[in-house]
Amino acid sequence: MEYMDRITVEPDKRSGKPCIRHMRITVYDVFDWLAAGMSHEDILADYPELTIEDIQACYKFAADREKRLISA
Repeated sequence: MEYMDRITVEPDKRSGKPCIRHMRITVYDVFDWLAAGMSHEDILADYPELTIEDIQACYKFAADREKRLISA
């Protein structure tokens, strides 16, 4: 999966944090919900504008970011 098609960074939106498809929902928001115990299904029910592919893109984005940090 290419997360770059789904994760966008705009300096004037959410202080430049990585967002999902130009929305105001950040990658951090998704992981915060997951850490709070929400399931994928819960998130999709509460935020019907999101898709399972959006959540998967958050995982891929975070994995790639971690890989870049370790490589540096």
